[in-house]
Amino acid sequence: MARAQDVLLPDIGDFSDVEVIEILVQSGDQVGVDQSLITLESDKATMEIPSPLAGKVGSVAVAVGDKLSQGDLVLTLMPPPTSALAPAAETQSAVLAAAPKAKATPTEPPKEILAGIESIPEPMTKSAAVGPRPGEAERRRAPVPTRPEDLATIAKGSKPHASPAVRRFSRELGVDLTLVEGSGPKHRILKTDVQDYVKKTLARGATATPDAGLPFRLPPAPEIDYTKFGKVELVPLPRIKKISGSRLHLNWISAPQVTQHDAADITDLEVFRASRREAAAEEGVKLTSLPILMKAVAKALEQLPNLKASLTGDGEHLVLKHFTHLGVAVNTPDGLVVPVIRDVDKKGIYALARELAEASTKARTGKLLPGDMQGGCFTISNLGGIGGAAFTPIVNVPEVAILGVSRAEVKPIWNGKDFIPRRILPMSLSYDHRVIDGAEAVRFTGLLRTLLEDIRSLLL
Repeated sequence: MARAQDVLLPDIGDFSDVEVIEILVQSGDQVGVDQSLITLESDKATMEIPSPLAGKVGSVAVAVGDKLSQGDLVLTLMPPPTSALAPAAETQSAVLAAAPKAKATPTEPPKEILAGIESIPEPMTKSAAVGPRPGEAERRRAPVPTRPEDLATIAKGSKPHASPAVRRFSRELGVDLTLVEGSGPKHRILKTDVQDYVKKTLARGATATPDAGLPFRLPPAPEIDYTKFGKVELVPLPRIKKISGSRLHLNWISAPQVTQHDAADITDLEVFRASRREAAAEEGVKLTSLPILMKAVAKALEQLPNLKASLTGDGEHLVLKHFTHLGVAVNTPDGLVVPVIRDVDKKGIYALARELAEASTKARTGKLLPGDMQGGCFTISNLGGIGGAAFTPIVNVPEVAILGVSRAEVKPIWNGKDFIPRRILPMSLSYDHRVIDGAEAVRFTGLLRTLLEDIRSLLL
């Protein structure tokens, strides 16, 4: 007789404590293979977790609001008697392999997760196989008693009680941990405590580091009662926009940013792209100009590697990266997300076009995993499909540069004898002036212009 199978959370990248926002099944439901069971939401994406087996749902071990990590119990399934369960049935445990169509994400130690989107390993409550035990909820809410030996750790004047990852995160934001109140067990400072501290200090017009010696204070945002002027409606800001908005604000005030505008004549590039359209279709890809732009950017970064570097938290060193992973901003109904295409310098145009299409589809359908948005060293924001002549994209700190491209237009260009029509692509490079100076920025846009105007130079 078939026995109940435990369905555990799969590897979802370098993240833990990801919040459950929706339960898609209930006890007694019949589910099929790959049918979605629950929906999780991280800082930048939502993801549906599929069933690895067909069967009848026994008990659901999670609730909306719970935070899960890899290996946590999601629910139990009773497979149909005729199911071929393979060896997993003997162990009474089935671990989800991966979300459908998700790429494998390199696994790193949980405490080494990248700052800015890292999840801080904290003690977490795991649901029992058949639901919470009596008194479980009360025990979860009960405060953790502080032992005498713990008091020495958090005593005034001693080192703040926080994990190494939280300390790294606070250094990147310039936050003094002695000013942050911890909400974790034994007053441990969590990543969310640091984020809340920054938000509160920005809201009241103070800087995150009071001793920074800045000659000004940010004024508080005015509160206006718009109902005095007419009918209004209050709607919640999407979660992705709230999180990314806070991050963009920090990026804007933490790095001195300058934008260099330039333009490239892509007339010949468009002729080439049109000539390869049918060949690309035979390969199953739609060839747009963006994969070619990505390849040109990768070539330019190879010659000017400082533009894909990062500044260390203490501002004393540059982290030079011997890889070229490009983030590509994608507009979704819920806000902007930036999937990362890896090793752009090592891939062909068709391969990049295929990966880009897959990443864009996953972004717009909320299927991006956290690992799909990690590791970028330079970002491209393409507004060409929407319009505009130029803009100033915000650097995605700790990256030091971002390229924005606007809609290409046919313009009359003087060739020495006549005005001839040429297709011109506007480019806007924003950069962190602490790392990149104006001369280096101009050299980069000039090199990129050369590569786009004669794509044969990509072969050199």
